[in-house]
Amino acid sequence: MSERTASPTTTSQGSSGSSKSAAPKDETRAPLTERIQTTLSGAASEHRANASGSRRPGRRASGGSGRTPRRARLRLTRIDPWSVMKTAFLLSVAFGVVTFVAVFMIWTVLGAAGVWDSINATVASVVEGDTSSSEFDVTNYLGMGRVLGFTLLVSVIDVILLTAIATLTAFLYNMAAALLGGIEVTLAEDDR
Repeated sequence: MSERTASPTTTSQGSSGSSKSAAPKDETRAPLTERIQTTLSGAASEHRANASGSRRPGRRASGGSGRTPRRARLRLTRIDPWSVMKTAFLLSVAFGVVTFVAVFMIWTVLGAAGVWDSINATVASVVEGDTSSSEFDVTNYLGMGRVLGFTLLVSVIDVILLTAIATLTAFLYNMAAALLGGIEVTLAEDDR
């Protein structure tokens, strides 16, 4: 009995999905519980198809144009180390430039805010007790030139290390993928 009522529902959904004209007048819609059950069973079968990776056309029961979106199961078996090295090098150079500019901006703002002068006054008052005859200057130890030089050195080392680590990671992934088969990815076409 439920098969007889489910088949008119499927045909009416198929015809309404292809064109927006009015439904045939002599067919009656299935009760709400049967339509929900049909939709849920279609969703469950689609979920099983996604999980198993097999393609089952025509199993979708609701929505859109009535066709199932295409799916492809792909396996990432090899990453080209040369392209990884080039990309990692460019990204780490960009990161180094951003770091250098950020340190320059912070040091400029701190100097304009008078932080170095207040540090000099505080150190002079603690060490000597008199702020007028102080010879101490914090910028002799932490000047902009020294800090930017240190930042540049750290950025260059960072570029070398990040590039080497990314390239080594690509080689290690290729070795692991040769043994284990790589990472499986399921891609699906957008339903819109």
